[in-house]
Amino acid sequence: MLNQALPLLHSHFGYDSFRKGQEQAIQSILSGNNTICVMPTGGGKSICYQIPAMILQGTAIVISPLISLMKDQVDSLLQVGIPAAFINSSLSFHEANERIQEAKRGAYKLLYIAPERLESPDFIADLCDMEIPLIAVDEAHCISQWGHDFRPSYRQIQYMIDRLPGKPSVMALTATATPRVREDICQQLDINEENTIITGFERENLSFSVIKGQDRLKYLIQYIKQNEKEAGIIYAATRKNVDQLYERLRKEKINAAKYHAGMGDQERSQEQERFLTDEASVMVATSAFGMGIDKSNIRYVVHYQLPKNMESYYQEAGRAGRDGLDSECILLYSPQDVQIQRFLIDQSSDRSRITQELEKLQQMTDYCHTESCLQEFILNYFGESDTQPCGRCGNCTDARASIDVTKDTQMVLSCVIRMGQRFGKNLTAQVLTGSKNKKVTELGFDKLSTYGIMENKGAKEVSDFIEFLVSQELLGIEQGQFPTLYVSPAGKDILLGKQQVFRRETAQVKQVSKNDPLFEALREVRKRIADAENVPPFVIFSDAALKDMCAKQPATNEEFLTVSGVGELKLQKYGLEFLQAIRAFHETNPDYQSEFETSPKQVKKPAKSAAGDSHLETFKLHKDHLSIQEIAEKRGLAISTVEGHLLQCAQQKLDVDYTRLIPDEYIPLLEKAVAEAGRQRLKPIKDLLPEEVSYFMVKLYVYYLSKAQINTMIE
Repeated sequence: MLNQALPLLHSHFGYDSFRKGQEQAIQSILSGNNTICVMPTGGGKSICYQIPAMILQGTAIVISPLISLMKDQVDSLLQVGIPAAFINSSLSFHEANERIQEAKRGAYKLLYIAPERLESPDFIADLCDMEIPLIAVDEAHCISQWGHDFRPSYRQIQYMIDRLPGKPSVMALTATATPRVREDICQQLDINEENTIITGFERENLSFSVIKGQDRLKYLIQYIKQNEKEAGIIYAATRKNVDQLYERLRKEKINAAKYHAGMGDQERSQEQERFLTDEASVMVATSAFGMGIDKSNIRYVVHYQLPKNMESYYQEAGRAGRDGLDSECILLYSPQDVQIQRFLIDQSSDRSRITQELEKLQQMTDYCHTESCLQEFILNYFGESDTQPCGRCGNCTDARASIDVTKDTQMVLSCVIRMGQRFGKNLTAQVLTGSKNKKVTELGFDKLSTYGIMENKGAKEVSDFIEFLVSQELLGIEQGQFPTLYVSPAGKDILLGKQQVFRRETAQVKQVSKNDPLFEALREVRKRIADAENVPPFVIFSDAALKDMCAKQPATNEEFLTVSGVGELKLQKYGLEFLQAIRAFHETNPDYQSEFETSPKQVKKPAKSAAGDSHLETFKLHKDHLSIQEIAEKRGLAISTVEGHLLQCAQQKLDVDYTRLIPDEYIPLLEKAVAEAGRQRLKPIKDLLPEEVSYFMVKLYVYYLSKAQINTMIE
């Protein structure tokens, strides 16, 4: 059956090859295996169940909590000639019943339903009258009590499956699941963990950055105006924040929409539609917006305040760049955000989850203060260890100099110890800055030798520095009603003078994408067609498809079919209008040259297996004397992945031939750079080296040095 998959992908979706992991997931389902699929947002999860649904006999059921996603997905499927429908609370009883009867007659290949429907015995009885070969569970992390968005209604899914007359295959899909959550999903849905498809959590087209210590509103307005032609989402923590931001943006003549749970259903729907149809370029919203929004051309997501956990943040930020084009994810941080989130967590009705949620909030705070790679921090959070600095996030590209803050660090750590490691950040900062606060004097802290030793700084500045030390794991936090600081083992090494600490010394607003006159002309054509068909513009063609048209400038039907995202059906429906628009543009702009590059053919890469032995396959090829480049090409992997495999092999004490990985002439340069910058962080070392000395070489050298084996390598 798998041989039917690729022709369907091309004819309906306009793609010549599957993305990483898709073919493996489809093969698993067509073989009758219950399967869990972990892919980043925009990684193509929906194809993993839509293609099998077209091949298998009957109607696939897709369970999703995301009402807006259902409509967008169904609109997109109908556009490419695939019969589909949804049933959720947006329909009247009569409309829902009509669709159920159609489904019983086999009118649909896919039927999207909300999980709450499964609480109705009558609805489950209706499902039993259908031929159902596949159950796709979207946002599957909602089934786990360890996840960030646990929904009790998801626990009804297995109950429903057990009552269906046939034995449908089950596919669980998620973009944000830690190892513990993945294990829970498999247990709840009877999935053998061997049938786990993980393509990795990295979004290579997204650049992450954290902005601290700036006027947030001023930065935001400047950023939006700099990117006025692009679509973006601004997330705020509360309804009040959304309303205030919305009004301010409107005063600045910015075409914004807003969305939060305090608005009426009709108003929310109208505002969402304005954004989806490009009538509004900016959506200001709480986290209630965007769950499952399938708008592919969102170029930036800005979090105006700190989210409560990494899962929520990565899911919300991941709504940028779903079409694969470069996009930005910016978090505007202020220390008061932490107190707002702590308050919201404390209001939780489920008291048993408070400690867990506070720990997640602390990890989110650490993300804002780390000076290491932001993308790598995220990947490590989700359980990936085989990682490299991304080279594109705000930290990796930060050209500011690093300054030695070892002395200040020792002052803070010493003060924490003298205070008995029983107090929090704010009181510690007050003691260090010599505050006359009543609590400081009552506890006798004004008598400590560390009292006032940082009086040349403000309490807020010192408090922020303490957050930095927490993110560097030099200080730890004991969670509870009142979080307390303690000095970690790494912090004790700093006190003993064994290591140095460095910190970077105003973020500039960037433009996300290029201006291109043909792209703007094609965008107008797309908008006109979308308005006529009453669908969002991205349903007609994604921004990536329009930019590929600019790059390829097709003049015939055959050339138009080579554009990414163009299949036979879309050629027939829209080809003529777009070809005419390109031709007309050339007549008035004969000297036009596109700045966009053509979309490369996708190289199929094998998905990561759950067994985790991929590095051993790389090691075998290394022992066969293949270079890193040759291994990457042979295995269809990124060079950074192969380098990560070889580091993993070295750490497992396998016989890696280091002399082939670091040229002899780089050894003295590395030795000098490490002596000057220390071993604590890679970037200060890399900054002292020629560009051709890679992060991999630096990391390998530092690892080898720590094992006292470097002399062997030089010899």
